[in-house]
Amino acid sequence: MEKLLQDPETRALWSYFLELSKIPRKSKEEMAAADWVAEQGRRLGCQVERDAIGNVLIRKKATTGREDHPVTAIQAHVDMVCEKNEGTPHNFQNDPLKLVHEGDILRADGTTLGADNGIGVCAGLALLASKDVAHGPLELLVTLDEETGLTGAHNMPADWLKAKYLLNLDSEEEGVLTIGCAGGVDTIVSRDVNFEKPASGKKAYRLKISGLKGGHSGMEIHTGRGNAIRLLAQVVYALMNRHGMELSIVKGGNMRNAIPREASAIFFLNAASEPEFNRDLAQLQAHWRAAFGSIEPELSFSLEPSTGDRVIPAKEAASLIGLLLALPNGVEAMSPDIPGLTQTSTNLGVVDTKAKSIEITMLTRSSMNESKIALAERIAAVSSLAGYHSEQINSYPGWKPEPASSLVQLMEQVHQELFGKSMQICAMHAGVECGLIGAKYPGMEMVSFGPDLWEVHSPNERVSVSSVANFWKLLVKVLEAI
Repeated sequence: MEKLLQDPETRALWSYFLELSKIPRKSKEEMAAADWVAEQGRRLGCQVERDAIGNVLIRKKATTGREDHPVTAIQAHVDMVCEKNEGTPHNFQNDPLKLVHEGDILRADGTTLGADNGIGVCAGLALLASKDVAHGPLELLVTLDEETGLTGAHNMPADWLKAKYLLNLDSEEEGVLTIGCAGGVDTIVSRDVNFEKPASGKKAYRLKISGLKGGHSGMEIHTGRGNAIRLLAQVVYALMNRHGMELSIVKGGNMRNAIPREASAIFFLNAASEPEFNRDLAQLQAHWRAAFGSIEPELSFSLEPSTGDRVIPAKEAASLIGLLLALPNGVEAMSPDIPGLTQTSTNLGVVDTKAKSIEITMLTRSSMNESKIALAERIAAVSSLAGYHSEQINSYPGWKPEPASSLVQLMEQVHQELFGKSMQICAMHAGVECGLIGAKYPGMEMVSFGPDLWEVHSPNERVSVSSVANFWKLLVKVLEAI
């Protein structure tokens, strides 16, 4: 990791990131990391405040001669999506991340990296630590639990910030300036189950779907990547009646905002049917590999012995699989006004068989609030037909683009001067905290930008080191120009 610290301009940023990566910070379990952020502010002699939920606000005085400049807020979230490859011996509650630096790429060993949004947090801390960046009064706002419901932004006080401008550092493509985003709502679909004993003489097996890319359910929902839960339902639907499968456990996905990479079903089957079952499974694998082509070249279906002592009643098992096939998933509508922008989508994110129930978690996004509501209502209607209860929670607003704002124009000007080219101005099909913050602070001008990150929310997450350097240069020059 020593090479990361060789560039004097980004040394402080990377030094903070290496330290932050030692602290477990799974969403809803990130308080130790938030405490660490607050402690860094105190060590730097800044004013540190915490709200009731634990969000951190650090205020730094303006550099000499800039006391009358507008207040600027730097904003990022401290929690991270915790995904790992099967077989990776990492405990997200206790273990530090194992970072791997290869050329221009920084990644983690078999897990998510947490550059989303650790890079933003550490850039903010580096600004607080800097003695040679000219700036007006600064506020560093570090929020909690962005990834599983925007909880920190939802609950932060509406009179806390003094800033005129807000720079959100939670974007993932260098040279792109985000000025708007989709709103979203979570749907929890559930049903109680009275489990039964399996038929005597049958053997337990585990059917697994794996090898998919997964990824961010907003930024990559339009790419056509496979959803492991949907594929599992497709395979079980094709094989269940043909082979007399008795379904026991259906499980897949980890986060409602990550496209599921893996899913599995434990079921009971007559052992004599195993050879024919495997032949049918191989045919289905060949079909779906061909269907996805180069999008999912590593797609794999596998069967292995398992254990268990209960099954879902046949009619309820059929309802579950039918529901998983019928629920909306993927792109619902593209924007009629912005080419290439997804307007409305749903991610079938998690299915889990619990002790006495089955629960499905979905995230619906849209830049049109009415479309978001309509799709959530359709999910509720489909669920009801299958005998499932649904509940909508964590609804949050979108962020309306303001392309003519003075902050957007300033960002474009500084980027042109630094790099000799214009920024790409866009809205994004993902939930950033600007929508919620903007609702609390009407009139605040906001933008979001960041370095090149790839495949966030998956164990393939990685960040470009050189892009972080360019991101830092832009951040510094913008603050000097405000």
